[in-house]
Formats: sequence, C-alpha cells, structure tokens
Amino acid sequence: MAKMVELHDIDVPSFLAVLDQCKGDVFLMTRDGDKLNLKSKLCQLIGLMTLIEGGKIAEAFVMCELEEDESKLFRFNLYKDDTNKKK
Repeated sequence: MAKMVELHDIDVPSFLAVLDQCKGDVFLMTRDGDKLNLKSKLCQLIGLMTLIEGGKIAEAFVMCELEEDESKLFRFNLYKDDTNKKK
C-alpha cells in the first residue's frame, strides 16, 4: 500500500521537474480531502495554486503509485534539490 510523503518548503519549478521524472501516478492530498493526480498538468495548476506561499509550497502531502517515485520525492524533500536529474 502506498505511503504518504509530507513535503515542506518546496521550490515549485524544481518539484515539477521531479514530478515529470516520476513513472507512476503521484497524488496530492489536500486538507479538504481532495486527491489530485499531479501527473496531469491541469491538476498541478489547480492543486499547487492552493499550496503556494511566496513562490514555494509551504507543506503538502503526496501519495505515489510506485515505491521508486515515493523514494525520489522523499529524497527531493530531504535534500531540497533534484538529485536524480537525468543527464
């Protein structure tokens, strides 16, 4: 079963770049109980607009379909950069 990854103080452009590298679906869980698929550019726009404060995502909860994507987002949150960028 997928686990939730809690993200804090995330730079939006870097976060979107990491999302583009994810192979499976990544869902944003809102405080209102909404579940938005962040692989959809429209859902990215709608979901992230509600979370952005001063150009950064203050906090968010995401759930990944694939464990490798969960690890990628966890590392991104921990190191605050895209350590898995394709060369």
